[in-house]
Amino acid sequence: MTSTSESTAADEVAARIRGLDWAALTDAVDQDGYAVTPTPLLDEATARHLRDGFDDDSLFRSTVDMAPLRFGRGVYRYYRDPLPPVVAVLRQHAYPPLAELANRWADRLTGADRFPATLAELRERCRAAGQERPTPLVLRYGPGDWNALHQDIYGEVAFPLQLAVALTAPGRDFTGGENLFVEQRPRAQSRGEAVTVPLGHGVVFPNRHRPVAGARGDHRVTVRHGVSTVHSGERVTLGIIFHDAR
Repeated sequence: MTSTSESTAADEVAARIRGLDWAALTDAVDQDGYAVTPTPLLDEATARHLRDGFDDDSLFRSTVDMAPLRFGRGVYRYYRDPLPPVVAVLRQHAYPPLAELANRWADRLTGADRFPATLAELRERCRAAGQERPTPLVLRYGPGDWNALHQDIYGEVAFPLQLAVALTAPGRDFTGGENLFVEQRPRAQSRGEAVTVPLGHGVVFPNRHRPVAGARGDHRVTVRHGVSTVHSGERVTLGIIFHDAR
C-alpha cells in the first residue's frame, strides 16, 4: 500500500469500529468472557497488507521465537512507533468503549484500577510508570505451532482487555489454531473455550481478570489465553494490546 492507500484504509477501519454495536459487544464480553465482532474490522486486502508486512524489519522493534523461551512454538514481532496507520487507528478507536467496560469492572472488583477515557491518556500513564515501548504485535504460526496459556502484562499499568484480529482465514489458510480462553474460578475447576475468528474479524477478551457474579456477589476470575496447535497452513494474527511495555 502507498501512504495514501494506507490512510484510506485507516479511515475505513475507523468507520467500521464506529459502526459496531459496542454496547452489545461489551455485554457479551461481560457475560461470556469474550466476544467476536459480528462484522469484519479489516477487509481482505488490508489483512493481506499487514500479513505481508511481517517480513519488513523496519516495522518492528523486536522479534520473539517462542520455542526457546518455552512460550509455545511460532514467532511474533512487536511493532515500533510510529505504528502502521491501520494498527494505530484500531488501537485508538477500540480503546474508549473498552475503557468504559474496564471501569464498570473496576466498580465491581475491590482494588481494581480505573482507566482514562482516551488511549493518549493511558499511554501517558504508561510513560509515567516507565512503560514506553508499544505492544501491538503480529503473530505467525505454521504447522505444529501453538501458544501457551498466558497473560500479557508488561509493567505496573495493565489494561484488562485486548483485541486480536484474524489476518488469515480459518479453514482456507490454516486448520486448527483456535483461540483458547481459560478461566480459573474460585473453588471450581477451570473453564475453557475454543473460539474460531473469521478473517478480518476481531475477538475482544480479558487480559488478566474479570468479575463474575456469584451467590455472594461478584468475584474475581483469573483469565489466560493462548492458541491451540495449528494442523496445517499458516495462521497470522494482529494483537492489539493497549498498555505499553517497559
